[in-house]
Amino acid sequence: MVTTKLSSKKKMRNMLFICFLIIFCLIGRLGFIQFIQGSELTSLAYQQQTLDRKINPKRGTIYDATGQKVLAVSSTVETITVNPGNIAKENKEKVAKKLSDLFELDYDNTLKKVTKRSSIETIAKKVEKEKTDDLRLWMEQNNITTGINIDEDTKRYYPYSNFASQIIGFCGSDNQGLDGIEAKYDNQLKGKQGSIQRHTDAKGGEIGHEGENYVSATDGNDLILTIDFTVQSIVEKYLEEACIDNQCTDGGNIVVMNPQNGDILAMATYPSYNLNNPYEAYTEELRQNWDSMEQAEKTKNLQAVWRNKAIADTYEPGSVFKLITSSAALEEGITDTDNEGEFSCTGAIEVAGVRIKCWRYYRPHGSESLRQALMNSCNPVFIGLGQKIGVNTYYSYLNKFKLLNKTNIDLPGEAGSIFLAEEKAGPVELATISFGQRFEITPIQLVTAVSAIANGGESIKPRVIKQIVNSETKEITDVPVEKYERVISKQTSEKVLSMMESVVAEGTGKNAKVAGYRIGGKTGTSEDGVNTNKYVTSFCGVAPIDNPQVVVLVTLYNPTGEGGHQGGGVAAPVGGQIFSEILPYLEVNQGNQEEVEQIEQIQTPDIIGKTIEEAEKILKENGLELMIENESEELDKGNVIVKEQIPNAGIIINKGNKVDITY
Repeated sequence: MVTTKLSSKKKMRNMLFICFLIIFCLIGRLGFIQFIQGSELTSLAYQQQTLDRKINPKRGTIYDATGQKVLAVSSTVETITVNPGNIAKENKEKVAKKLSDLFELDYDNTLKKVTKRSSIETIAKKVEKEKTDDLRLWMEQNNITTGINIDEDTKRYYPYSNFASQIIGFCGSDNQGLDGIEAKYDNQLKGKQGSIQRHTDAKGGEIGHEGENYVSATDGNDLILTIDFTVQSIVEKYLEEACIDNQCTDGGNIVVMNPQNGDILAMATYPSYNLNNPYEAYTEELRQNWDSMEQAEKTKNLQAVWRNKAIADTYEPGSVFKLITSSAALEEGITDTDNEGEFSCTGAIEVAGVRIKCWRYYRPHGSESLRQALMNSCNPVFIGLGQKIGVNTYYSYLNKFKLLNKTNIDLPGEAGSIFLAEEKAGPVELATISFGQRFEITPIQLVTAVSAIANGGESIKPRVIKQIVNSETKEITDVPVEKYERVISKQTSEKVLSMMESVVAEGTGKNAKVAGYRIGGKTGTSEDGVNTNKYVTSFCGVAPIDNPQVVVLVTLYNPTGEGGHQGGGVAAPVGGQIFSEILPYLEVNQGNQEEVEQIEQIQTPDIIGKTIEEAEKILKENGLELMIENESEELDKGNVIVKEQIPNAGIIINKGNKVDITY
């Protein structure tokens, strides 16, 4: 009997111990939840009970240098979402049917979203207001007041389609910049998201009667580029003509830079692509095969056309690089411009046992001064100068001209140069560098180096953004001009510019002449790789020589047309065409009045608002030619109206020039 009582007491003690242990654990757990996890769980509860719909801000607008031309803008569109729990059961099929019909969606997928046990589902994005107004009217007619949300959104639009495509870049479906300026300046352009908040239950139904809490979005800042719409349009026109006429299988690029402040006035790459449809085929040949292509091949083609060749692709500059050798030799006092008979070209020169020929080895240039050697583009003279300068000194000039480093232009994807390390550069390597071969640089590096020669000897950083405009305060912030160390003296600069003028007046660059203007330049031809049988042809020009305001670099890749592949015959004429139109537009003073009097010039007539047929007649009467971009066979010239013209009305141009129109 006693044993039984003891046994019962023991059981009770055990039971009490277990109860106290459980209570202690529960209190501990409660404390842990309250004090350790409290803030985290409160946040999760708030997220579960709060329906948060994002409001996308408008991306900042991108303008050209004048601030008048809009190159990229965000237009207002709307996003459609549903709260399945707030749509009455008897209305779900009707709602799904209307949404799928209106926005051209699959009905079954739409019905799944409308009937899903979730707080919110996205139905359609970037919808034009015309369609959402139809939805609003239908909702009103069917007395559906909850469950369907129509929220403001934005869509990126590029008014000029292919214009400056590799510079501007494009955005993804979430309005994030993916390439070009859109990517580089995404933080400035994107703005800050807003939101619409309201309390909901687990099914998405509304809790309480507080209504929605609206937090407005902050729009992105605007950008004003250094790119001048007119200059860019002229450059794109002549680049396309040059690549087509000379059958440049690998395209081309042209850069126009103001050497005084580093402003890039134009930067064009051919072929270009439509910024409004960046994932579509961009040539007729690709369009014919696009549907049958593997995705990897499509991606390869798209990435190739998105590349800004002026900053992302390296090449051998060829004889244009003789300007760098000339500058170094003059600055070091090794030679002067007009020492008659100082050099002698015998057709070749031997360096460390290697015989290197002049391009005109079959008919040597004979006795020459430095000026004559540059005019003739004579390789042996510059090889000899390179030897006198020496590896260490030559590389110091490469460094000062910023040719060993990136320019740090404000665009994504810039490549660096490819030079043999200084300690590995022997006599033969120095010889080839001195006339522009067996190393690679980017076009932007070369145009920046020549700009240092043009502006009196100071290295300057190129830029494509000159101002940022705050979206809220409209305050304008200027992007500062950045200058580096002096590379050469003003005296050396003037000497090199004088020789460049002789190259255009009488030498290999004579096809770049423009009557009335003092233009200097240098042509170049180089191999595109080893044993590829491909060539790169180029021309770099400066104008006006007495006060340089423009440096133009034309680079054409593998011209295979009847005109050959020499820089003087293929690239120099393109430079001349560009100078003939942009110099009058920029109101650059004409330095040779005698030549001006010998040519007929005319003020561009105003043809905006005229039919194409009328415009063509007016231009013909004035000795000018009409050019229509992407002209189709179905174009009705008698009824289609001219919307824009390049050059603008009132610009003085030479008779025989072309006027480019859009309609």
